[in-house]
Amino acid sequence: MTHPTELLRHRYGLDTFDIDVPWNDFLNNLLSHRSIRAYLPNPLPPGTLEILVAAAQSASTSSNLQTWSVVAVEDPNRKEKLSELAGNQAHIRQCPLFLVWLADLARLTHIAESRGLPHEGLDYLEMFLMATIDAALAAQNATAAAESLGLGTVYIGAIRNRPEDVAEVLNLPPHVFAVFGLCLGYPDPIHAAAIKPRLPQSVVLHRETYQIAESVDASLARPVRASAASTSGEEEGIAHYNEVMKAFYTNQQMNISGDWAEHSVKRIAFAESLSGRDRLREALNNLGFPLR
Repeated sequence: MTHPTELLRHRYGLDTFDIDVPWNDFLNNLLSHRSIRAYLPNPLPPGTLEILVAAAQSASTSSNLQTWSVVAVEDPNRKEKLSELAGNQAHIRQCPLFLVWLADLARLTHIAESRGLPHEGLDYLEMFLMATIDAALAAQNATAAAESLGLGTVYIGAIRNRPEDVAEVLNLPPHVFAVFGLCLGYPDPIHAAAIKPRLPQSVVLHRETYQIAESVDASLARPVRASAASTSGEEEGIAHYNEVMKAFYTNQQMNISGDWAEHSVKRIAFAESLSGRDRLREALNNLGFPLR
């Protein structure tokens, strides 16, 4: 078990804070998380998929509606098609198990219709959001379980690049949407992945209320909220994180120009930056989600 101070140093890129909580293997696994994009061809032990789904089903679910499902993909041809739809990511083809997590309102639709009952509520944005959150909670439980078994994982958000095509490959019925994919397998030690630093807690942790910078409007002689949420502490934290990430990119030989802020802003600059996901509302409508 790695010492917590060392894990926190990797996670934040510096010595951060003292802790006085009982350390355990579960915390060790969580703080050791890293994205794995190179896998050994070794098959997973029998029962692995089932125990991961059991862990997923142990996650919280709103009103116990359980508005998610998952498709386990092991067939090489199907993984190849999904890889092509998700930007030709090689690790989708390489991993022995690829899980596609679904926001699934088809099950409740069927239950209501089989009993001759209305289901208008399923047409609203709230229910789609609920199903997406349910899928995310379930997937993260499965991820934590997988990593406790020595498996590596990486989420694939690009599965949303072409939603209708993914639905066709997976034979999804109306009212079901692929939220993201998840590669699973044993990490290839030749391509060891490091723990990627995260933003410092001074940027993401707010106490009691959201801390937003205020400036003074001289004409009104009163504080005015800034147009974007920021504080001096946040600015300092992001500046430090930019330096930490530049060092990380260099150390990992990642061909990423600029710092984290520049890289991140490029991802949101234009509709085209969303890699096809700018038409997500249209795709969801086509898949049976009115989103009222």
